[in-house]
Amino acid sequence: MQAIRLARPQISLRRLATTAQVPTSGPSSVTASVIPLSNVEAQWENMSKSEQAVVHRQLEELQKKDWKTLSMDEKKAAYYVAFGPHGPRAPVSPPGQGLKVFLSTLGLVGVAGLVSMAIRSQAPPPPKTITREWEEAANERGLEAKMNPISGISSEGYSGKGFVVSK
Repeated sequence: MQAIRLARPQISLRRLATTAQVPTSGPSSVTASVIPLSNVEAQWENMSKSEQAVVHRQLEELQKKDWKTLSMDEKKAAYYVAFGPHGPRAPVSPPGQGLKVFLSTLGLVGVAGLVSMAIRSQAPPPPKTITREWEEAANERGLEAKMNPISGISSEGYSGKGFVVSK
């Protein structure tokens, strides 16, 4: 920090004559805050970036002290600045958005169901080979032809359904 101060150009005498310089000291100027620390949560979003930085620096200095000596407002302000819902922790969606998404999804699933029913109503009837009678007839033909005699329908002690899959 000293190198930056030394590298700055010197203020001209004319400027010194027209403006009063405010002395800046280290930690003692930190106690003057932009807003009271009891109101940080309400004012944080309305503050400029520089004001937020001043409050942040002030709270850093306060946290270097013993935490038992800090007031409850100072502890709450420090917690809010560190972990509050601002910056990257700001909520992505506004309150009530979950219900809106749920109802929209429910509506889209309903529309998809209606479209599916409309398409199925226009489809031709199922083929005659899917009926139970046809599948039982296929079982009888398999027995007559001695189909799969080792482990299939024409094996000894077979107790499966064979070709019957429809209810």
